[in-house]
Amino acid sequence: MPVLTAFDLDRFLEADPDAPVVMLNLIRFAPGGRDKYMQYIERFSTSGVNERYGVTIVYAGDGHRSLVADGADWDLVALVGYPSRRHFVDMVNDPDYQEFEHLRAEAVATAVLQPTSPAL
Repeated sequence: MPVLTAFDLDRFLEADPDAPVVMLNLIRFAPGGRDKYMQYIERFSTSGVNERYGVTIVYAGDGHRSLVADGADWDLVALVGYPSRRHFVDMVNDPDYQEFEHLRAEAVATAVLQPTSPAL
């Protein structure tokens, strides 16, 4: 699972650091990864990190076989809202978050983390 670099985060902030953002998360688990990911979610939910950075889970659901894009099936699909891009960057740099982020990294074989903003 690729790790976000300082360059990635700087480029992400350049778009508009104070604009709200909803991140599309497409996740394919490593073998045995679902249980580890659930540990990550538990820690995320109980650590206070989500409240500190105003994180909202807009939607999370199990993925199923795609209707188009053959072979692009995902195990988990989530939309996660942040008050701003800066909130997201501050969260991933927070030492409390970093204490348990390894659970996510170990759980995920492949992922897409796509920032979105309202289009309509």
